[in-house]
Amino acid sequence: MREPVKQNFIKSAAILAAASIIVKIIGAIYKIPLFNILDDAGTGSYQVTYNVYILLLTISTAGIPAALSRLVSTAAASGQGRLAKRYFSVALPAFIVIGVAVTLVMYLFADAFAGWMNDSLAAPGIRVLAPAVLFVCVISVYRGYAQGYENMVPTAISQIAEVVCKAVVGFTAAIMLTRMHYASHLVSAGAIMGVTVGLGLCIPLLVWYKKRIDLKLQPDDDSGGMPGIKSVLGRIMGVSIPITLSSSFMSIMTVIDTSVVLGRLKSSYILAQTLTAEVAEEAARVQFGIYTKGLTIYNLPPAIVVPVSVSIIPAIAAALARKRASEASGIMGSSIKLVNLIAMPAAAGIMALATPILIALYNDSRQITSTILIIQGAASFFVCLQYITTAVLQANGYERVALLTFPIGAAVKIILGYFLVYNPSIGIVGSSIGTLACFMVISALNIAFIQIKIKDKPKLIAAFIKPLLCTAAMACIAYLSYAFVEWLGAGIIGQGRFSVVVFLAISILLSVAAYAALIVVTHAITKDDMALLPKGEKLAKILRIK
Repeated sequence: MREPVKQNFIKSAAILAAASIIVKIIGAIYKIPLFNILDDAGTGSYQVTYNVYILLLTISTAGIPAALSRLVSTAAASGQGRLAKRYFSVALPAFIVIGVAVTLVMYLFADAFAGWMNDSLAAPGIRVLAPAVLFVCVISVYRGYAQGYENMVPTAISQIAEVVCKAVVGFTAAIMLTRMHYASHLVSAGAIMGVTVGLGLCIPLLVWYKKRIDLKLQPDDDSGGMPGIKSVLGRIMGVSIPITLSSSFMSIMTVIDTSVVLGRLKSSYILAQTLTAEVAEEAARVQFGIYTKGLTIYNLPPAIVVPVSVSIIPAIAAALARKRASEASGIMGSSIKLVNLIAMPAAAGIMALATPILIALYNDSRQITSTILIIQGAASFFVCLQYITTAVLQANGYERVALLTFPIGAAVKIILGYFLVYNPSIGIVGSSIGTLACFMVISALNIAFIQIKIKDKPKLIAAFIKPLLCTAAMACIAYLSYAFVEWLGAGIIGQGRFSVVVFLAISILLSVAAYAALIVVTHAITKDDMALLPKGEKLAKILRIK
């Protein structure tokens, strides 16, 4: 007998959250020294290359795991195991064809993509990443199948294996090319090669995991005929296309925004400083590299939230298939509350400690970098809120809502970026402002649709108030504790980069401890919430949570 859906959801979210934390830590360990090797210009080229890859990757794969997990989960919950396998057997060759096509486009038109992005030096990196699209098409089908059975281990393990390979291969290539005195854009292309290699090595691992999943499945009583290939593809595409389109809007937005930002910076430099086109492009690339430094930190809170959003789709679909509307509503409420309890303090901590974070990681104390990170920190919360509210809508069958909310948010970002970046007194900071406004708009619209469309809607007010109050107190503690520790310790260990690392670590520990105490004392987290976690009731008893 299967465990209750809500319990499976919590375990699934915990598995993927743990994997994502490991992945982001390894990724940060890899990117931070890499960006220091590349310098600002090389960092800018790296990010431009990666943005083009993410666009083509999203178009080819974004909807596959969500569509398969939902269809497989529904089939399995209804005792139709053969149908679940049918979805996989049709999806795999279909998306291999798509992957091959997109890979060829990416490789053959690399120069055109680089020129469109206003970074002519990004083409080598784009070609290096081309095979990665095909690999991810295959990987996504396997991950979607496993997630449909609420087995998140293959996804988690493959993510960790991928990032380890990426870090080892990419960093080794970067060091070797640097020692051979190659230009920074070629070093960045070598570094990004780790992504392709890491993804390719994940495929055998996922094939092995699928065989294990199939061996453990119980025989079902589904003896009827199976739908044809066209019918199965129609069902998969019917779910995946709206999700792909909605997800692609954000990637398309990012690529267009990157092109607009680099182009407007370049035009601004040519007009205001009378630079040549080539010199202006280099200056714009440097500014974009400065902006990119904060992205690794900005992406950490969403990394924890994405697993929650992935896990609730099959969980809610299964609950609704069993006609358990109240259970589905409970999962929605739990997921939104978990996101707030995680994303709010993470975003506030980034904002409060932006300058020491940048000094500790990049030895960068420039005011412009700190300003960008503060705005990105605020935006990271709304990115998280957008993820979870979009997943709630998708799980309830409202995939097409994102086709409205995402373009509106994208338009806000691009328009703000276009005008603000061109202003010399704002410059690249305008891109961060556009990002913040974009995700604020999308989150607000998603919440409005949840309130209008979903009958058994989650209780949102209770999910926001206490986490917000606890976060505000924690942010004050983080800022003041760092200032105090710095004042107290400067005379002992000095004020260098190592000292900043020590002061920052102490401040973070104090802030985390204070926040944990606050959410317990204020009952922001309750015994009922803890019961959703593995061993949660025992932990609640130890912590005396009522």
